[in-house]
Amino acid sequence: MIWKIRDRILSINRTLIMGILNLTPDSFSEGGAYREPQKAVERAAQLIEEGADILDLGAESSRPGAEEISAEEELARLLPVLKEILRRFNIPISIDTTKAPVAASCLLEGAHIINDVSGLRQSGPALAETVHQFKAGLILMHRRGNARTMMELAQYEDVSAEVFAELKESLERALAQGISRDHIVLDPGLGFSKTTQHNLQILRELERFLVFKRPILMGPSRKRFLGDITGRPVQDREFATAACATAAVFKGVSILRVHEVGAMRDAIQVAEALRGENYVGTF
Repeated sequence: MIWKIRDRILSINRTLIMGILNLTPDSFSEGGAYREPQKAVERAAQLIEEGADILDLGAESSRPGAEEISAEEELARLLPVLKEILRRFNIPISIDTTKAPVAASCLLEGAHIINDVSGLRQSGPALAETVHQFKAGLILMHRRGNARTMMELAQYEDVSAEVFAELKESLERALAQGISRDHIVLDPGLGFSKTTQHNLQILRELERFLVFKRPILMGPSRKRFLGDITGRPVQDREFATAACATAAVFKGVSILRVHEVGAMRDAIQVAEALRGENYVGTF
């Protein structure tokens, strides 16, 4: 099944949209709106109808200061929604987790991708081995520390260069564990262990990450730095998110991870039309 999904992604010659589906009770953006499985599945249907190419399910908050939960609690939130989405829809599913047991259970059910916000730093070899075993896709995001400590570690001499170097380490860890290079996507991690100025520098210098010759994923959606720039509360940051999405398309990003798929689809289509060429985003 995963190879059929991967082949379908390979055939899409445009920037892909990953729709965010937060199943946490304390999401910085939705505030637990989709904690109930029925509402979560309804939201998934809406995201798909609006044009999502991939759904990203997360059941543990990764916002600054968030407390960790057990694998059992994470799976209790994830599995009912995952099973129903897989039963009803034919769409690639990404699971946002750093825990190998969670990844294994979800991949066994039929999920296709693991989105590791720790870039194999917190999750380590166990998660990499699980991804390798299932021949799944793997998103490696840059973050220093964990949800409680990451903002204390937002200290850089040259943020783009240091994030590049640390993402390279994550990529090398994944390859050393036997994960195919073709299955890996990289994410510089906007908002994670980075200040507003750090995020802006990374956005300005995104091209340097194309050197990896792997698809680059970007997740600017409703992030705090957009609020710092515009003065808007979290629910009023879609225009700012669209501006980031447009810039990211011009910089060569392959996948955009967003909350409001329909609005971002329009922004991306206009950006691609202005650029006059398509960029292939694949696993």
